[in-house]
Amino acid sequence: MAYIRVEEGESIEHALRRFRRSVQRENILRDAKRRAHFVKPGERRRAKEAAARRRWRRRLRRLMSD
Repeated sequence: MAYIRVEEGESIEHALRRFRRSVQRENILRDAKRRAHFVKPGERRRAKEAAARRRWRRRLRRLMSD
């Protein structure tokens, strides 16, 4: 869980900026979006395989262009 301590004399804007940075660094929002709805194991596997195919094609394209 991300938390910060607001220092004495620190503006709220600066503290909020530090908090947002810590949330982003800990990947809290990405994790919350991922857990927002249930994904069946088969769907997760198919998405993972599709991502691997995209990476492979991208890598192949880079090798062909060089």
